[in-house]
Amino acid sequence: MTNMGSTTEIEIIDGDKPNQNSPLIGVPRSSYSESNHDVDTRTSLEKFKDFILGNHVYLERTIDLDMDQQRKKNQKYNLYSFIFVILYEQFKYFFNLYFLLVALSQFIPPLQTGYLFTYVSPLVFVLAVTIFKEAYDDFKRFRRDKEANSQHYQKLTKNGLVSIPSSDIKVGDLIKVETNQRVPCDMIFLKTTEKNGSSFIRTDQLDGETDWKLRRSVGMTQKLLTDEQLFEMSASIYAEKPKKDIYNFIGNFINKETGETEGLSVENTLWSNTVIASGNVIGCAVYTGRETRCVMNTSTPSTKVGLLDNELNNLSKVLFVLLLCLSLLMITLKGYRGHWYIYLFRYLLLFSAIIPISMRVNLDLGKTVYSWMMMRDPLIPGTVVRTSTIPEELGRVEYLLTDKTGTLTQNDMVFKKLHLGTVSYSSDSIQELENDLRQSYTNQNNLNNSSSGTNNQTNTNNKIKPRKNLNQKIKEAITAIALCHNVTPVLDDGSEEIQLNLDKKKKKKRFFGRKQYETLDDEEDSGSTSRNSTGIKNRSDKYDTQESQQDILGKTQNYQASSPDEIALVKFTESIRLILTGRELTTITLLNPLGELENYEILNIFPFTSETKRMGIIVRDSSGVITFYMKGADAIMAKLVQSNDWLDEECGNMAREGLRTLAFGKRVMSEEEYHNFSNAYAFAKTTIADRAAKVQEAISTIEKDLELIALTGVEDKLQAKVKPTLEMLRNADVKVWMLTGDKIETATCIAISTKLVSRTQSLFQISVNDKNRAREKLNQFASMRDSCLVIDGPSLQLCIDNFKDDFMAISTKAPSVVCCRCTPTQKADIVRLIKEKTKKRTCAIGDGGNDVSMIQAADVGIGIVGKEGKQASLAADFSITQFSFIANLILWHGRNSYKRSARLSQFVIHRGLIISFIQCVFSAIYYFAAISIYNGMLLVGYATLYTNAPVFSLVLDEDVPMEIVFRYPELYHELQKGRSLSYKTFFIWVLKSVYQGGAIMLLSIILFESSLNNIVSITFTSLILCELLNVATEINTWHRYMIGSLIVTLLSYIITMMIPQLLAFELQFILSWEFVWKVCVITLVSCLPLYIIQFIKRKIDPPSYTKLIYR
Repeated sequence: MTNMGSTTEIEIIDGDKPNQNSPLIGVPRSSYSESNHDVDTRTSLEKFKDFILGNHVYLERTIDLDMDQQRKKNQKYNLYSFIFVILYEQFKYFFNLYFLLVALSQFIPPLQTGYLFTYVSPLVFVLAVTIFKEAYDDFKRFRRDKEANSQHYQKLTKNGLVSIPSSDIKVGDLIKVETNQRVPCDMIFLKTTEKNGSSFIRTDQLDGETDWKLRRSVGMTQKLLTDEQLFEMSASIYAEKPKKDIYNFIGNFINKETGETEGLSVENTLWSNTVIASGNVIGCAVYTGRETRCVMNTSTPSTKVGLLDNELNNLSKVLFVLLLCLSLLMITLKGYRGHWYIYLFRYLLLFSAIIPISMRVNLDLGKTVYSWMMMRDPLIPGTVVRTSTIPEELGRVEYLLTDKTGTLTQNDMVFKKLHLGTVSYSSDSIQELENDLRQSYTNQNNLNNSSSGTNNQTNTNNKIKPRKNLNQKIKEAITAIALCHNVTPVLDDGSEEIQLNLDKKKKKKRFFGRKQYETLDDEEDSGSTSRNSTGIKNRSDKYDTQESQQDILGKTQNYQASSPDEIALVKFTESIRLILTGRELTTITLLNPLGELENYEILNIFPFTSETKRMGIIVRDSSGVITFYMKGADAIMAKLVQSNDWLDEECGNMAREGLRTLAFGKRVMSEEEYHNFSNAYAFAKTTIADRAAKVQEAISTIEKDLELIALTGVEDKLQAKVKPTLEMLRNADVKVWMLTGDKIETATCIAISTKLVSRTQSLFQISVNDKNRAREKLNQFASMRDSCLVIDGPSLQLCIDNFKDDFMAISTKAPSVVCCRCTPTQKADIVRLIKEKTKKRTCAIGDGGNDVSMIQAADVGIGIVGKEGKQASLAADFSITQFSFIANLILWHGRNSYKRSARLSQFVIHRGLIISFIQCVFSAIYYFAAISIYNGMLLVGYATLYTNAPVFSLVLDEDVPMEIVFRYPELYHELQKGRSLSYKTFFIWVLKSVYQGGAIMLLSIILFESSLNNIVSITFTSLILCELLNVATEINTWHRYMIGSLIVTLLSYIITMMIPQLLAFELQFILSWEFVWKVCVITLVSCLPLYIIQFIKRKIDPPSYTKLIYR
């Protein structure tokens, strides 16, 4: 496999080859081996090994994708593997495998002990129900996949546009994607209908962020007048090897005719599963199928198995050992004479009820009931259970891993505070700030009028700077906030126009899909546009303020950007009447409080990245002054701005209020300085090796000696009831990890505002790029107490790659952990590591497509239906509509599901054990005869009609009222220990079964010594009554169905026992008073002592929840 720096070449050629519909195609197969960039260096043995293991090798070229279909697949099975996989999934459980062998043994005449139907029918029923359920679920997945793969897209060919399904898209195809259409594969952005050459995309299903991202088309192709001119170019696209990183991309676009090279970055890409938000675009497919970023960051769905199922599987093995020991004991007492091994097998079959096959049926039906209850709960409306096999897992969760954006927060930012060093403004003092800003513009105009004959050009070499008054500082700070961003205005009412009435002279221009008007003189209308010395149009003319505000402010104007805090800050400047009215690729237009237009030429933009943690822009104003504005995290900006005594203190104050802080700085540049920087920056952008480092090196030459002008604080609105929900989960001893793709500063603020980090806890941050430094930081955190860990994506990857065990051992002891800048794959890796290293149950919750891998990797996956679509909801085990519902889902429904399943399984085991011990005593007394005491009808009736309904009614039992559960969430901690179903409780029920089974059989022989011929009716009646009493005494909260099931079951048995042809009971004997009172005595002796012991134990050592109920 090649290194990560390798490239893929896709040539744009001009030829008349047949079947060559796309101008962007891979190198022909005949020349594949001749290319020194594209050789597959694997040996034949390595290729065969990769083929057998199913490993996909990412070669330097993507030419192999000519045969790879662009298909999405979420199915667990296919047509050929379904029956084999589903049978394996079922028979890997010891319960089912054992009864398969038992059923097969009945085809051997010497081993037959009863009706074949008795052994085969339960197994067939269990398998049929399971296979039908899995087939139905997978068929629904198949239909969703088919719908996605059959979506049609327009492919650009020499003969025009051709409609093809997404599954037929290949590398090199030119694909046209329209507004609001999902991108089918990873593409290089070539052209857009937007005249500025940029389009917005929605990436919510890729990175979980609901804000729009700006993408720029390749400059050389955007200049082409028509799409067909793409076929006239001779050019090459170089793209790096496919990888999972969705935030970075390295490539080049080379025009072979002119020799020009244009560097490609992530801003020139359209990743699969994103949505075009503005304009229609044409892109070149570079990665398809499994090599797209989306697929590489999504894990294959697997069948989830609950911890309770695994515990029962282990208990079934213990039961088999008990069965084997009991059979060996009978053979030993009988003696190893003759064909003793046949008798051994017959004993194994006689006592086979010890391992109850009805366990699977009862548990599966119980889980269906729990799922139905969740979906019908009025307190959590809209809840959908998509995986009904693991509801009891909600009652064992110890780690909750949650997304941030759209899960804990609404992703809706609100401005809260502005600090200028000497004065602070809050959201409550907006009017005062607006008045001060208007005054600053008025003073500036007066100053300009009074010095109209002077030179206004800024002298950047002047060392003596006049002291600024407050109004100047306000104007400077608000201007920086209004310019330093990537925000674009849109109209909320759907109108395409913003009217700027400037002497009624108008010219229409396109601004990212909207129409914008600018001021032009009569000479400009005729084609002789007036420009100043800097080359930018002068739009500083004043126009009627009242008229303009009616046109601009009279309509609701919204904004789109790649970050919600940018929108919040631009809305803040709008509220104080410095309004962003338009934005093109190279210009920004502002409307100031005096009704004047301010026009700025955009020279360069440096977008925010996780490495730099800052964003910058270089603009030239109408007077020709070049200014570099920068905003970023306080920790980064503190190193770049001039010395000051207020940044750290004020950032700390805002952080304690849970606000997201951004520091703003500026620097005025001379023309010569900017020219030198521009050349160095342009060269760095076209390099292939270490491009990011060289680009940052060029930018760092101007990132120095910045003037600190402002500090802002914005608040991210939280989802409803997030704080009490997290507090409740923390009290329930559920450790919460927040995994987000957002930056550290944002995640830290949310952790504080949501109370994920309590007031008494400190925060420890790890953000390094060296493994030794990471180890040092980790050891430092290990020595801290009651501290929460905050770690970014690169540091996390260093820890996982180099000292995974130590990292997990330390981080899992923290009360909470915040992981920032996480890729979808990293989120899933963290979930798997927690499961692997702690052996605890994990729950993942998210609302975006980037959370799917994490949700599928967790023991319990919960998806939220929200702004980011339904992809997470459809992939999750449980779907809810808001985060606060998780408390009800885990603490209440999770508790009940686990407690009920544990109680139900113990009763089913007890039901099999007691009848097996009756059989054992019977065989021992009657000369070790290997014959069944009960016929097939009684055995089937015992497990179904006579005991099943009362036992199954335990799925309605509640050991603790809902009010107590939410008032004392600490009760949940007991469930995490798994004490409701353990080896201790198991052996208690075994001893209980031994006593009751032995007591029933021995007392029957003693009391009915003269009626041994009726031993079957005596013992079976006592057994049924004993089981019904056991159920009645174990119920905590009575339900009408429970009472009805007990009464109906008892009446059913009485009626059927009166029919001799059905149960073969002697009617005269069972109607005698002797039978009635002696059966009652046997039942009381077998049950009453155990109930007395249980009563005394509950009085001496009552469960903790009973103390709360009866307080």
